[in-house]
Formats: sequence, structure tokens, C-alpha cells
Amino acid sequence: MRDPVEDKPDYCMIEAVMEVVGGKWKMAIVKHLFAGPQRFGQLRRAMPSITQRMLTRQLRELEADGIVVRTVYPQVPPKVEYSLTDTGASLKDIALRLESWGHWYREQRGSPEAAHE
Repeated sequence: MRDPVEDKPDYCMIEAVMEVVGGKWKMAIVKHLFAGPQRFGQLRRAMPSITQRMLTRQLRELEADGIVVRTVYPQVPPKVEYSLTDTGASLKDIALRLESWGHWYREQRGSPEAAHE
């Protein structure tokens, strides 16, 4: 169990953010949810290299941190959707900037000039 974000001093805010949305998959999941509610299978198909176990774990952590909400519909078979909370939706600008930086970084790493740095 990690320390609550409320207990982090101001100089550790990036550490706090990374505890909530860090890792390989969380921001990718959040990015897919910007399009609207998604079912588990839709998320799996959108990210074919994530395992079912890891997707389940990451969704649970995002839900516990108030980024994602899990809605279970009372029907047979059960229908479950994941969507962003207002807090999760507030990550949109950050996610888009990170994605843009990722494209830029990939290009830099692939350019001949970057090989000499």
C-alpha cells in the first residue's frame, strides 16, 4: 500500500502523480477512454499487447484512485463499462502532450543526428 497523496509534501507532487497514472498502461487506458465508455473487451482489442490480468489490475487501480468509474448494468449476461470520472477527464491535455512528446522523442531517437549526441 502506498502513502496517500494527501500526505505528500509539495516537492513530491510528480511522485504522487506517477503513483496514480505512472507505468506502462495507465495513461494508454485513460487515452482510450477519452472516446467514451468502453467495455473490457474493447480495451483489450485496442491494446493487444496488454494481458487480461494486467488490464484488470490497472483498471482496478485507476478506479481506486478516482480516475475511472466501473458501471455494472443489471442484465444477463452482465454488462460492465469503464469510463472516466471528471478527474480522469482532466488528464486529457496532459495525455495529448505526452503522446506528442512520445512522437517527437521517437523521431529524435531515429534521426541520424540523434545517434551522434
